[in-house]
Amino acid sequence: MARDMTPVLKKCRALDIEPAFLGLEKRKSIRHGKMTRKQSEYGMQLKEKQKAKFIYGVLEKPFRNYFEKAQKLKYGTTGENLMILLEMRLDNVIFRMGLARTRDEARQIVSHRNVKVNGKTVNIPSYCVKVGDEIGIKENSTDSQRYKDIIAVTESRIVPEWVESNKEKLAGKVVAVPRRDQIDVPVNEVAIVELYSK
Repeated sequence: MARDMTPVLKKCRALDIEPAFLGLEKRKSIRHGKMTRKQSEYGMQLKEKQKAKFIYGVLEKPFRNYFEKAQKLKYGTTGENLMILLEMRLDNVIFRMGLARTRDEARQIVSHRNVKVNGKTVNIPSYCVKVGDEIGIKENSTDSQRYKDIIAVTESRIVPEWVESNKEKLAGKVVAVPRRDQIDVPVNEVAIVELYSK
C-alpha cells in the first residue's frame, strides 16, 4: 500500500497547517527570514488540495474518486459534499470520537481489525459510515493499556455534535451528517473544485 512518508511537522510547515488539526500537541516551528513569493492562483488551489489530502491521509486517486462522487450527489455544493465524504470515513470518525490520538492511529486501529460497525468487524479505514451506525472497539481490546493512554490524551478534546462518544465503553454513534460549519478543517474546498474543474 502506498504511503506518504514525509515527516509530519515538515509537511505541516510546507502546507501552513497547525499540527493540532492532525491531533498532534506539538507547535509548528517558526521559520525566520523565510522568503515569501507571490503564489499563483493555480499554486493556491493545488496547496488547498494537498492540505485536504494530507489531513485526511488520502492519496491522489482515491481523492479524485471522492471528488467525482461529490459531484454526483444531488444535495449541497460539490465542495461541501467532498468535505462531508472525507469526514464520514471510518478512520476519521474514530478520530473524531476521541478513540484515537491521530487519524494515522485511527487508520491503524481499523486496519488491525479492532473496530466494529453495527456489531460487524470492519478493517477498511475508508469505509463510509452512515447516520445511525454504531461504532465501537472490540471487547477483547477495551481493557488494553493502549486505549487507556488514548483516552487520557483525548479526554479534553471536543467531540463534534454529529457524533456521540462514550469513552468509558470505547463506543459511539453517528447521529447526523456533518454540516460544513461543523468541520474544523482549514481547507478552502472551493479552490479544490476550481482546480479539478480546469
